[in-house]
Amino acid sequence: MSDAAALPGQPRGLVASGPATARAVNVLAPNPSAMTLDGTNTWLLSEPGSELAVVVDPGPLDEDHLRQVIDTAEKLGKRVALTLLTHGHPDHAEGAGRFAELTGTAVRALDPALRLGDEGLGAGDVVTVGGLELRVVPTPGHTSDSLSFHLPADRAVLTGDTILGRGTTMVAHPDGRLGDYLDSLRRLRSLTVDDGVHTVLPGHGPVLEDAQGAVEFYLAHRASRLAQVETAVEAGHRTAAEVVAHVYADVDRSLWPAAELSVRAQLEYLRERGLA
Repeated sequence: MSDAAALPGQPRGLVASGPATARAVNVLAPNPSAMTLDGTNTWLLSEPGSELAVVVDPGPLDEDHLRQVIDTAEKLGKRVALTLLTHGHPDHAEGAGRFAELTGTAVRALDPALRLGDEGLGAGDVVTVGGLELRVVPTPGHTSDSLSFHLPADRAVLTGDTILGRGTTMVAHPDGRLGDYLDSLRRLRSLTVDDGVHTVLPGHGPVLEDAQGAVEFYLAHRASRLAQVETAVEAGHRTAAEVVAHVYADVDRSLWPAAELSVRAQLEYLRERGLA
């Protein structure tokens, strides 16, 4: 869920629907908006030559979209064997229950309330289906239950809303926390440096082929916004709404509610450090 339009210097990549890597195909959900960009990216993942596939983030409760995901898998000679969720926001997870009915699959997520089946997901877990390997990477911050999935064979990472293909994401206060989000970005940066990840498969927007550049951009953007918020507070803007009007004056007003959530998270972060 984006809190800003594309910014100068924003990393850019390939456009949405269709094959993105050797193991990842995107089926774009028909829910475009200021918050969801082109729509939610539903990811269909499978090992070449395998008949089994994993779906990450079925998306909204849209019957046509859910059936299109299944049809896409069938056209590729695949059967959906498992459903995973990056987090519980409705644009990613609302359709999961219905999709599980259509496919007969379990739904695995960090939040127990989102699971259908006995198995959850957590740090260090490795999901294997039909030879496909996905490593679970906790990336809280956007939400407390946010996960990313490292696809080592494609040197790629599915980031949900932690990193978007265009613009920047919000920290959904009070569930999301800025300190956690910054730690998650650093964790993703380690994947790019230590594990050779170069492709970001985001929850919204186009694929990014410079993963390290994207992470560095996000870290720099967050540092810049935090400095602006701190300056606004020093200038006497005390409430989140006042800070948004001052700091986000160049951002479309339709995005101000999301920006206010991020500002609340930033104010909390500053208060915890005695800076606000």
